[in-house]
Amino acid sequence: MELASYAEYAVRLVNSEEPARGTDELTSLDAVRHLFGATTRAANQAEESDVPRLRAVRARLRAVFEAASEGEQVRAVDLLNSLLVEYPVSPVVSGHDYLDEEGRPRWHLHLADNAATATANYAALAAMGVAIHLTELGPDRLGICQAAPCRNAYLDTSTNRSRRYCSDRCATRANVAAYRARKRQESASTAERTVTSPG
Repeated sequence: MELASYAEYAVRLVNSEEPARGTDELTSLDAVRHLFGATTRAANQAEESDVPRLRAVRARLRAVFEAASEGEQVRAVDLLNSLLVEYPVSPVVSGHDYLDEEGRPRWHLHLADNAATATANYAALAAMGVAIHLTELGPDRLGICQAAPCRNAYLDTSTNRSRRYCSDRCATRANVAAYRARKRQESASTAERTVTSPG
């Protein structure tokens, strides 16, 4: 697994709650297991107590994305570093799933899922993934969707650092809303000129 892809763990966790809409998917042990994927060791290790613990990690990861999105790079890095210290990773060399043309393993780094709790495992993977994404692409590549009321987290992998929305759906919705607002403004301006022009 590409190490930067672990950042998706953070996005999945942060986006399990939509505060502006009052929704939260992380309400049960099954939801925790779903975050991991049903077949992983950590999913089998998950307990009911991981629900509130993962919610706490989620709030801290959201704060990282929000700080980065607001241009507060040092704050974002400080918040992320506190997670990395609290939830260290265990790298291992792995060759599974990747074979070269001669059938030999292609060795690569993998983050082990051997933490004491499911929350510690998930937090370590998510924080390390965000750290790799941030250091390779920059803190401005961590974003919060600008389409109200969405506020989902996203990873900007665009070539020109232009992403502002978490999905095409949110981008379309925001563009339509902006277009309608311009049309209303134009109509109001036209009506005002008509009323104030001498008859």
